[in-house]
Amino acid sequence: MTGGATPEERRALFRVVRGEPTDAELAALTAVLAAAASAEATDRPAPAAPDRWSDPAARLRGPLVPGPGAWQRTYWPR
Repeated sequence: MTGGATPEERRALFRVVRGEPTDAELAALTAVLAAAASAEATDRPAPAAPDRWSDPAARLRGPLVPGPGAWQRTYWPR
């Protein structure tokens, strides 16, 4: 970019490098870019909650606690 750019050129969303588009073509391009920019932020799906079945901590065995009734507690939920 040259150092002699006008403030309008520095603020521009895009710049025509080659060709001579009509005002209608530039307006259509501006509308498409604006719609794409606004849709990008709103169309993202919410992150899914982690599944308990895929939790790596579920593969770890709980501590063994010896004592009376310990065999009964082996099937209790953690």
